[in-house]
Amino acid sequence: MHFKSYLLFLILNFFLTILTLSVCAQAPLQIPYQGIARDAQGAVLQNQNITLLLAIEDISGTELFSETHNTTTNQFGLFNVKIGSISAMPSNLWSNGNRFLHVKIDPAGGNSYTDLGSTQFLSVPYALYAETSNTPGPAGPQGIQGIQGIQGEIGPQGANGSISNGSAAGNTPYWDGTEWVVNNSNIFNNGNGIGIGTTAPNASAKVEISSTTQGFLPPRMTTNQRDSITSPAIGLTIYNITANCLQWWTGSIWFDGCGNNTPGDPLFSVISVFCASGATAVIDVTNPVTGKIWMDRNLGASQVATSSNDPNAYGDLYQWGRRSDGHQCRNSSTTNTLSSTDEPVHSNFIIAPYLPYDWQITPNNNLWQSMNGLNNPCPLGYRIPTEMELEAERLSWVSTNIAGAFASPLKFTLTGMRNQIGGLQYVGSTGHYWSSGIAGTNPRGLLCFSSGANWNDLDKAYGLAIRCIKN
Repeated sequence: MHFKSYLLFLILNFFLTILTLSVCAQAPLQIPYQGIARDAQGAVLQNQNITLLLAIEDISGTELFSETHNTTTNQFGLFNVKIGSISAMPSNLWSNGNRFLHVKIDPAGGNSYTDLGSTQFLSVPYALYAETSNTPGPAGPQGIQGIQGIQGEIGPQGANGSISNGSAAGNTPYWDGTEWVVNNSNIFNNGNGIGIGTTAPNASAKVEISSTTQGFLPPRMTTNQRDSITSPAIGLTIYNITANCLQWWTGSIWFDGCGNNTPGDPLFSVISVFCASGATAVIDVTNPVTGKIWMDRNLGASQVATSSNDPNAYGDLYQWGRRSDGHQCRNSSTTNTLSSTDEPVHSNFIIAPYLPYDWQITPNNNLWQSMNGLNNPCPLGYRIPTEMELEAERLSWVSTNIAGAFASPLKFTLTGMRNQIGGLQYVGSTGHYWSSGIAGTNPRGLLCFSSGANWNDLDKAYGLAIRCIKN
């Protein structure tokens, strides 16, 4: 028999049903489509792969939606597909006018289709339109206004605040011999009834605003320190026994009553340990090529570099992932005991002469990631740069070597490095700078020297310089 006449018989024996849909607020936009395929003698096509091209059209024959289904009949010649299960039907497909299902088929399972004609949809699929019909009903009448409630009682007035004895100026908290007091500050104000502590200054003294919000962790304060200094959401103040003054947290920044910084300037973590040069001055410099803002000197440097081998601009040397705990000082003591935590409780440079050359027993590649990352040694608002950010700086240099590095706005220097056993190397001949990037288990460092500048996979136990980028 001719294939055409065979297919015509198949068309006449095609059985189409549209199953009843249960439409609710989250109804899927799909229509079940079921049929039976038979051959010219009326026998069903058992377990046969067929392809259907199903299109939904309007009354003019304009196609509004279509999709192709490749399916297999069962032992009774029955097949089931869901229109809309392959491609999402437009939500407004049923919004107006009659709709028709146009079917094309290839009983051989390919894409040589024969047109089987169109069949009009009746009412059931239009229930899908209810999914997108959001026309609200008319507003009901307004209810009667309720009775005004009784005014509450006025609360008791707070106790009078302490009077300043003039032993401190401005907003700096100070100890008057009985309690901590401060002028013109809403954070520390006994007159508002908030209250401040009455602990005399000593190594463990703390001043804190009464608060039900406990457990707030200021930037780069360790969990142990957080737990030992009860910390409300704002107003955490600690006594710095070394500088004999107070430092306090406003909820977004540390203010220093020691006179070392102007309130509002970015400060280093209050737990930072500095080397002989003290806290690094925080002064911005911008590279006009990359548009990035950086500190104008290395962490630990006492000045902006005057030359590539300016020793006052070399700065400190950090093991990858560690905070400013004192280990970064170039003459810090060493220990061969690896750390079991992310935050060593000492200031020793941890030597690691054996694989994997890591200062930790259990490596942690997530340190230094982002401004609030654990152990970030940079001041508030700054962080360790990514490899991509440092690479963009390298590409902006006039020459890819230490001469180009020093000629850049960042004025990189020949910092040298500290090896896995704590020894200083290459000082004055090579610049070594950490990024926050990791390749496998090894952090990435930028090396600058007289004849070039390139990237290397390094060991976490190395001590390298840091240049902080503004977030």
